[in-house]
Amino acid sequence: MDVTTAYVFDNHSGHANEQHRCLSQAYDPFTFERLAQTGVGDGWSCLEVGAGGSGVAHWLADRVAPTGWVLATDIKPDHVATGSRLTVLRHDIVHDPLPSNAFDVIHARLVLQHLPEREVVLGKLVEALKPGGWLQIDEFDISYGPVLLAPGERSARLYEKFLTAKERAFENAGGDGTWGRRVAASMASAGLTGIDPIPRVFPWRAGSPGVRLLIHHTRHLRERLIAEGMTDGELAEVRAVMEDPRFRAASCVVYSVHGRRRA
Repeated sequence: MDVTTAYVFDNHSGHANEQHRCLSQAYDPFTFERLAQTGVGDGWSCLEVGAGGSGVAHWLADRVAPTGWVLATDIKPDHVATGSRLTVLRHDIVHDPLPSNAFDVIHARLVLQHLPEREVVLGKLVEALKPGGWLQIDEFDISYGPVLLAPGERSARLYEKFLTAKERAFENAGGDGTWGRRVAASMASAGLTGIDPIPRVFPWRAGSPGVRLLIHHTRHLRERLIAEGMTDGELAEVRAVMEDPRFRAASCVVYSVHGRRRA
Protein backbone atom coordinates (compact mmCIF):
# COMPACT_ATOMS: atom_id res chain seq x y z
CA MET A 1 0.00 0.00 0.00
CA ASP A 2 1.40 3.36 -1.01
CA VAL A 3 0.58 5.83 1.75
CA THR A 4 0.98 9.36 0.49
CA THR A 5 -1.40 11.41 2.61
CA ALA A 6 0.50 14.08 4.57
CA TYR A 7 -0.48 15.50 7.94
CA VAL A 8 0.71 18.54 9.87
CA PHE A 9 1.22 16.33 12.94
CA ASP A 10 3.50 13.33 12.36
CA ASN A 11 2.95 10.17 14.43
CA HIS A 12 6.59 9.25 13.80
CA SER A 13 7.77 12.49 15.36
CA GLY A 14 9.35 12.49 18.79
CA HIS A 15 6.57 14.91 19.72
CA ALA A 16 3.75 12.45 19.01
CA ASN A 17 3.37 11.01 22.51
CA GLU A 18 2.89 14.44 24.06
CA GLN A 19 0.48 15.40 21.28
CA HIS A 20 -1.67 12.35 21.99
CA ARG A 21 -1.49 12.79 25.76
CA CYS A 22 -2.62 16.42 25.66
CA LEU A 23 -5.43 15.72 23.19
CA SER A 24 -6.68 12.86 25.32
CA GLN A 25 -6.69 14.85 28.55
CA ALA A 26 -8.33 17.87 26.93
CA TYR A 27 -10.99 16.29 24.74
CA ASP A 28 -11.64 12.62 25.59
CA PRO A 29 -14.35 13.46 28.17
CA PHE A 30 -16.38 15.40 25.57
CA THR A 31 -15.83 12.72 22.93
CA PHE A 32 -16.89 9.92 25.32
CA GLU A 33 -19.96 11.87 26.43
CA ARG A 34 -21.11 12.26 22.85
CA LEU A 35 -20.32 8.67 21.81
CA ALA A 36 -22.32 7.38 24.77
CA GLN A 37 -25.33 9.31 23.47
CA THR A 38 -25.41 7.05 20.38
CA GLY A 39 -26.22 4.12 22.65
CA VAL A 40 -23.09 2.20 21.60
CA GLY A 41 -22.99 -1.07 23.48
CA ASP A 42 -22.68 -4.84 23.38
CA GLY A 43 -22.47 -6.27 19.89
CA TRP A 44 -21.90 -3.03 18.01
CA SER A 45 -19.26 -2.72 15.30
CA CYS A 46 -17.19 0.47 15.43
CA LEU A 47 -14.60 2.25 13.32
CA GLU A 48 -12.17 4.75 14.85
CA VAL A 49 -10.53 6.78 12.06
CA GLY A 50 -7.13 8.37 12.69
CA ALA A 51 -6.88 6.63 16.06
CA GLY A 52 -3.52 8.25 16.88
CA GLY A 53 -2.62 7.33 20.45
CA SER A 54 -5.83 8.29 22.24
CA GLY A 55 -7.96 5.99 24.35
CA VAL A 56 -11.06 6.41 22.17
CA ALA A 57 -10.67 3.05 20.41
CA HIS A 58 -10.12 1.25 23.73
CA TRP A 59 -13.09 3.06 25.30
CA LEU A 60 -15.24 1.84 22.41
CA ALA A 61 -13.88 -1.70 22.78
CA ASP A 62 -14.94 -1.72 26.44
CA ARG A 63 -18.41 -0.43 25.53
CA VAL A 64 -19.10 -3.11 22.90
CA ALA A 65 -18.01 -6.04 25.07
CA PRO A 66 -18.46 -8.92 25.09
CA THR A 67 -19.58 -9.54 21.50
CA GLY A 68 -18.82 -6.33 19.57
CA TRP A 69 -15.64 -5.26 17.80
CA VAL A 70 -13.65 -2.13 16.96
CA LEU A 71 -11.40 -1.38 14.01
CA ALA A 72 -8.88 1.41 14.72
CA THR A 73 -7.16 2.84 11.66
CA ASP A 74 -4.34 5.30 11.19
CA ILE A 75 -1.85 6.13 8.49
CA LYS A 76 0.86 5.55 11.13
CA PRO A 77 -0.76 3.38 13.82
CA ASP A 78 2.40 2.76 15.87
CA HIS A 79 0.92 4.33 19.02
CA VAL A 80 -2.32 2.30 19.07
CA ALA A 81 -2.11 -0.91 21.10
CA THR A 82 -4.23 -3.87 20.08
CA GLY A 83 -6.54 -5.40 22.63
CA SER A 84 -9.54 -7.60 23.18
CA ARG A 85 -12.19 -6.82 20.54
CA LEU A 86 -9.83 -4.22 18.99
CA THR A 87 -8.02 -4.57 15.67
CA VAL A 88 -5.49 -1.97 14.54
CA LEU A 89 -4.94 -1.38 10.82
CA ARG A 90 -2.49 0.79 8.91
CA HIS A 91 -4.86 2.59 6.56
CA ASP A 92 -4.95 5.79 4.52
CA ILE A 93 -8.52 7.05 4.73
CA VAL A 94 -8.09 9.07 1.52
CA HIS A 95 -6.73 6.34 -0.74
CA ASP A 96 -7.64 2.98 0.81
CA PRO A 97 -11.10 1.39 0.63
CA LEU A 98 -13.51 0.73 3.47
CA PRO A 99 -16.16 -2.01 3.57
CA SER A 100 -19.69 -0.88 2.80
CA ASN A 101 -22.56 -1.17 5.28
CA ALA A 102 -20.20 -2.47 7.96
CA PHE A 103 -20.27 -0.24 11.06
CA ASP A 104 -22.82 0.80 13.66
CA VAL A 105 -20.64 3.74 14.76
CA ILE A 106 -17.84 5.59 12.98
CA HIS A 107 -15.86 8.24 14.83
CA ALA A 108 -13.19 10.64 13.59
CA ARG A 109 -11.64 13.39 15.71
CA LEU A 110 -9.44 16.12 14.23
CA VAL A 111 -8.78 14.12 11.06
CA LEU A 112 -10.87 15.44 8.19
CA GLN A 113 -10.00 19.10 8.77
CA HIS A 114 -6.42 18.23 7.77
CA LEU A 115 -7.46 16.60 4.46
CA PRO A 116 -8.06 18.54 1.24
CA GLU A 117 -10.28 15.59 0.23
CA ARG A 118 -12.41 15.87 3.38
CA GLU A 119 -15.78 15.93 1.58
CA VAL A 120 -14.92 12.81 -0.44
CA VAL A 121 -13.74 11.07 2.72
CA LEU A 122 -16.97 12.03 4.48
CA GLY A 123 -18.91 10.31 1.69
CA LYS A 124 -16.75 7.22 2.10
CA LEU A 125 -17.51 7.12 5.82
CA VAL A 126 -21.24 7.42 5.16
CA GLU A 127 -21.10 4.44 2.77
CA ALA A 128 -19.27 2.40 5.43
CA LEU A 129 -22.12 2.87 7.93
CA LYS A 130 -24.81 0.27 8.32
CA PRO A 131 -28.33 1.57 7.67
CA GLY A 132 -29.26 3.43 10.86
CA GLY A 133 -25.59 3.68 11.87
CA TRP A 134 -24.09 6.74 13.56
CA LEU A 135 -21.29 9.00 12.37
CA GLN A 136 -19.61 11.27 14.93
CA ILE A 137 -17.10 13.85 13.75
CA ASP A 138 -15.29 16.03 16.28
CA GLU A 139 -13.49 19.05 14.81
CA PHE A 140 -12.11 22.44 15.79
CA ASP A 141 -12.77 25.92 14.58
CA ILE A 142 -9.40 27.47 15.40
CA SER A 143 -10.41 30.92 14.13
CA TYR A 144 -11.96 31.53 17.55
CA GLY A 145 -9.90 31.51 20.75
CA PRO A 146 -9.48 35.01 22.16
CA VAL A 147 -7.02 35.88 24.85
CA LEU A 148 -9.01 37.18 27.82
CA LEU A 149 -6.18 38.18 30.14
CA ALA A 150 -2.44 38.38 29.60
CA PRO A 151 0.55 39.80 31.50
CA GLY A 152 0.61 42.75 29.13
CA GLU A 153 -0.41 44.09 25.73
CA ARG A 154 2.68 42.68 24.00
CA SER A 155 1.91 39.25 25.49
CA ALA A 156 -1.64 39.34 24.14
CA ARG A 157 -0.48 40.40 20.66
CA LEU A 158 2.18 37.69 20.61
CA TYR A 159 -0.33 35.00 21.57
CA GLU A 160 -2.65 36.17 18.79
CA LYS A 161 0.25 36.15 16.32
CA PHE A 162 1.00 32.55 17.29
CA LEU A 163 -2.62 31.47 16.71
CA THR A 164 -2.70 33.20 13.32
CA ALA A 165 0.57 31.58 12.27
CA LYS A 166 -0.76 28.15 13.25
CA GLU A 167 -3.97 28.69 11.27
CA ARG A 168 -1.94 29.67 8.18
CA ALA A 169 0.30 26.62 8.64
CA PHE A 170 -2.77 24.39 8.54
CA GLU A 171 -4.08 26.13 5.42
CA ASN A 172 -0.75 25.86 3.62
CA ALA A 173 -0.69 22.12 4.34
CA GLY A 174 -4.12 21.71 2.72
CA GLY A 175 -6.11 21.78 5.95
CA ASP A 176 -9.05 23.90 7.04
CA GLY A 177 -8.90 24.83 10.71
CA THR A 178 -12.41 26.29 10.53
CA TRP A 179 -14.14 23.22 9.05
CA GLY A 180 -15.72 22.31 12.38
CA ARG A 181 -18.43 24.93 11.86
CA ARG A 182 -19.36 23.36 8.49
CA VAL A 183 -19.39 19.68 9.45
CA ALA A 184 -23.16 19.64 10.06
CA ALA A 185 -23.90 21.12 6.63
CA SER A 186 -21.52 18.62 5.01
CA MET A 187 -23.27 15.75 6.76
CA ALA A 188 -26.63 17.01 5.51
CA SER A 189 -25.28 17.21 1.96
CA ALA A 190 -24.02 13.64 2.31
CA GLY A 191 -27.57 12.48 3.06
CA LEU A 192 -27.36 11.85 6.81
CA THR A 193 -30.35 12.50 9.05
CA GLY A 194 -30.84 13.48 12.70
CA ILE A 195 -27.87 15.81 12.51
CA ASP A 196 -26.94 17.22 15.90
CA PRO A 197 -24.00 19.64 16.12
CA ILE A 198 -22.88 20.51 19.65
CA PRO A 199 -20.29 23.29 20.06
CA ARG A 200 -18.24 23.62 23.21
CA VAL A 201 -15.71 26.18 24.47
CA PHE A 202 -13.39 25.55 27.40
CA PRO A 203 -11.70 28.01 29.76
CA TRP A 204 -7.93 27.97 29.29
CA ARG A 205 -5.31 28.95 31.84
CA ALA A 206 -1.73 27.99 32.61
CA GLY A 207 -1.51 24.25 33.21
CA SER A 208 -4.81 23.26 31.61
CA PRO A 209 -4.61 20.43 29.03
CA GLY A 210 -5.57 22.67 26.10
CA VAL A 211 -2.87 25.20 26.96
CA ARG A 212 -0.29 22.43 27.39
CA LEU A 213 -1.29 21.28 23.91
CA LEU A 214 -0.66 24.77 22.49
CA ILE A 215 2.72 24.95 24.22
CA HIS A 216 3.53 21.58 22.69
CA HIS A 217 2.57 22.92 19.26
CA THR A 218 5.24 25.64 19.51
CA ARG A 219 7.75 22.79 19.39
CA HIS A 220 5.95 20.17 17.25
CA LEU A 221 5.13 22.76 14.55
CA ARG A 222 8.28 24.86 14.97
CA GLU A 223 9.43 24.72 11.33
CA ARG A 224 5.96 25.54 10.02
CA LEU A 225 5.52 28.42 12.48
CA ILE A 226 8.94 29.83 11.56
CA ALA A 227 7.90 29.65 7.90
CA GLU A 228 4.81 31.72 8.81
CA GLY A 229 6.94 34.53 10.24
CA MET A 230 7.55 33.66 13.88
CA THR A 231 11.03 33.50 15.40
CA ASP A 232 12.46 31.11 17.96
CA GLY A 233 12.61 34.00 20.38
CA GLU A 234 8.91 34.71 19.90
CA LEU A 235 8.03 31.04 20.34
CA ALA A 236 9.94 30.94 23.61
CA GLU A 237 8.19 34.14 24.70
CA VAL A 238 4.72 32.88 23.84
CA ARG A 239 5.42 29.71 25.81
CA ALA A 240 6.24 31.90 28.80
CA VAL A 241 2.99 33.82 28.29
CA MET A 242 0.92 30.61 28.33
CA GLU A 243 2.76 29.39 31.43
CA ASP A 244 2.08 32.64 33.31
CA PRO A 245 -0.54 32.19 36.08
CA ARG A 246 -2.17 35.45 34.97
CA PHE A 247 -2.93 34.08 31.50
CA ARG A 248 -6.57 33.39 30.58
CA ALA A 249 -8.08 32.55 27.20
CA ALA A 250 -11.08 30.89 25.64
CA SER A 251 -10.40 27.68 23.78
CA CYS A 252 -11.13 27.32 20.11
CA VAL A 253 -14.64 26.01 19.44
CA VAL A 254 -14.91 22.23 19.47
CA TYR A 255 -17.80 20.83 17.44
CA SER A 256 -19.04 17.30 18.03
CA VAL A 257 -21.51 16.43 15.28
CA HIS A 258 -23.79 13.39 15.06
CA GLY A 259 -25.55 12.15 11.97
CA ARG A 260 -27.26 8.86 11.05
CA ARG A 261 -27.50 6.93 7.83
CA ARG A 262 -31.07 6.36 6.78
CA ALA A 263 -32.39 2.98 7.90
